[in-house]
Amino acid sequence: MSDPIKPDVNLDLKGLLCPMPVVKLQLAVKKMAAGQIIEGVATDPGVMADIPAWARTSGNELVSIEQQGKEYHFVVRKTT
Repeated sequence: MSDPIKPDVNLDLKGLLCPMPVVKLQLAVKKMAAGQIIEGVATDPGVMADIPAWARTSGNELVSIEQQGKEYHFVVRKTT
């Protein structure tokens, strides 16, 4: 069994609506070094489509994304 991923950055996006979760994620990732992990929590269901699309277009790795109750949790690894 692998150890849980420990994020280098935690991002609270609760209460923000599209496109702000992706905007805030992009700004946070720009400040990170390649290989670092960011974990985000949002309440906008749009992130379930927006975050994977952003990861594909930005070249970063979407490690996981899931709904937990009324929150959406995602983990991204900066690759560039």
